[in-house]
Amino acid sequence: MTKHLPNALTILRLILSIAMFVGFGVMAQDLSGEALFAPTVGVWLARFIFAAFVIAAVTDFFDGWLARRWGVTSLMGAILDPIADKILVCGAILGLMAIGTPGVMVSGGLILFREFAVSALREVLAPRGIKLPVTFLAKTKTALQLFALGGLMFLRFWPVWLIDAPITPLIKALQAFEILFALTAVITLWTGLEYALAARKALKANS
Repeated sequence: MTKHLPNALTILRLILSIAMFVGFGVMAQDLSGEALFAPTVGVWLARFIFAAFVIAAVTDFFDGWLARRWGVTSLMGAILDPIADKILVCGAILGLMAIGTPGVMVSGGLILFREFAVSALREVLAPRGIKLPVTFLAKTKTALQLFALGGLMFLRFWPVWLIDAPITPLIKALQAFEILFALTAVITLWTGLEYALAARKALKANS
């Protein structure tokens, strides 16, 4: 059981990420004016989307930590973990874009561009035997992405939490998370540049 738990958490993150994205898709269609379900169903859908995101984000920490702690790292885990991370982050960004969340379009677009560009770069380098190890800054940007996206999602779904609060602090909180998300996009682009420079150096060394 111990041996398979880290990979099971990674697979759970994949499943939850897909379920979250499907939930966003249904919500976006309902918000477009088609009214697929009653308002009470929409409330529980929003809560499900947020819960799925939070649980998936938590597994992002525990699967790798447990694998290293118990000495059960595996090739499958090494392959699935970054895929699960990208699906979670990209799914959350696209979902928030689909339901018209403020402050996500530009920063989210830049993050998506970087993620796909680095993935393509890895695919090009793999046949040449060149690997791009994940850097500490890259791990940090993933944590920042998840935190910022979680904050934006929580505030976007504010009515479903049934919490009475003045509107001004909520607007300021949303603006703060928009700034954090923009900063995260800058860090994400910087890590992409680092990978590009590392790839260029490795190609020169192999030529």
